[in-house]
Amino acid sequence: MDLFYNFSPVMLAREWTVLDGMLLAGIIIVLIVCALYFLNRAAYKKMDEQQALIDSTKMSATIYVIDKKRDKITNINLPKAAQDQIPAYAKLMKMYFVKAKIGPQIVTLMCDKNVFNAVPLKKNIKAQISGMYLVDFVGLKSAEQMKQEKKEKKKNAKEKAKSEKK
Repeated sequence: MDLFYNFSPVMLAREWTVLDGMLLAGIIIVLIVCALYFLNRAAYKKMDEQQALIDSTKMSATIYVIDKKRDKITNINLPKAAQDQIPAYAKLMKMYFVKAKIGPQIVTLMCDKNVFNAVPLKKNIKAQISGMYLVDFVGLKSAEQMKQEKKEKKKNAKEKAKSEKK
């Protein structure tokens, strides 16, 4: 009986060693990596479904780009029905918007960063639109092509200046 009175849970616990800590940390890291992997797969599936929906409803239109800006969705004049459908986390993020005239209407369109950077201001463009999302535009050079042309022009100007000096 005296053995049970002197017995405590502390006697069962042993001291943690560095190896035990490293093992625990390794297990936690493996669990986090697995969780992120499966969350990433789910996000990619959802993104593919959304991209398929965008591609199925895409149509071409000629638009006149009035303005473009990066702002929060609450600061943009969107219809009330559109603002209600947007998730709360998206209302806090800054997004890319293009204000354009499509026919007689002036509409605010959302777009990706690469489309936003390449869209010219105060010009008519042939655009691919899906709902209120500006997917792509056709017939103009992209921002990368414009940068390459500028580099080539500078290079040619330098070469011409060198040849004139000789």
